[in-house]
Amino acid sequence: MIAKTSLKLSELEEMAQQLRLDALTMIHRRGAGHPGGSLSLAEIMAVLYFHHLRVDPNQPGWTERDRVVLSKGHASAIYYAALAHRGFFPFVDLEKWGHIGAHLQGHPDRLKTPGVDMTTGMLGHGLSIGVGLALAARMSGSEFRTYVLLGDGECDAGVVWEGAMAAGKYQLSNLLTIVDYNRVQLDGAVTEIMPLEPFADKWRAFNFAVLEIDGHDVQQIIQALEQAQNIEGKPTVIIANTVKGKGVSYMEHNAYWHGIVPNNAQYEQAMAEVQGASHDG
Repeated sequence: MIAKTSLKLSELEEMAQQLRLDALTMIHRRGAGHPGGSLSLAEIMAVLYFHHLRVDPNQPGWTERDRVVLSKGHASAIYYAALAHRGFFPFVDLEKWGHIGAHLQGHPDRLKTPGVDMTTGMLGHGLSIGVGLALAARMSGSEFRTYVLLGDGECDAGVVWEGAMAAGKYQLSNLLTIVDYNRVQLDGAVTEIMPLEPFADKWRAFNFAVLEIDGHDVQQIIQALEQAQNIEGKPTVIIANTVKGKGVSYMEHNAYWHGIVPNNAQYEQAMAEVQGASHDG
């Protein structure tokens, strides 16, 4: 079964901007959500779901599908937007995000939402879960790959490094970690809360292959994902340098917008800026 898509670079860039628009609309409509860390993931989500992943929206439980663990589960708005555009559920379902009884919860729930492989939201646990999935694939002889998306602030948690230690020990080349390295977390700059540097060296110390890219450059994302598939004998981490709140001037690099909902005027400005950037591109 071939279950990839093959959008052109320009189409992937357009999809990323559409995901931003959808995430902003969802957050504004719901009156809750996390815009900053959703907007920084747009290009990564676009490339994963519309170029790279082996998934089949018509068979969400396909045993050979690639697995995705959104460890930074608070960025569910842009995750759900990607899943809807990919066809896992009707786009109109996004309007009920967070409603009681709806299948789209505030944080991803694998028992409720087609396309979600792991329930997340308790920060720090995604990589260890990914290790388990990658080990299961090896033990069963399956060819699926596991992709774990981490936040940089999330890497303050010791359990992240426990997972990294296990991944390195078992040489899990079928496990790929992507860090959304936007350098801003809930209460401020990562450098002020808990500095991570030398970040790449930390991953190397846990026997990871390290790739560093511009996380908003779709071509660099594609190349890194393809390169990771050819790395044997160790897991890979892609450190994706991104911008918190990317695409909205007053949100960029601003910790205030980690989990704040824009008012009507701010929402209109944000939509206009993202739409303007799409047209310019």
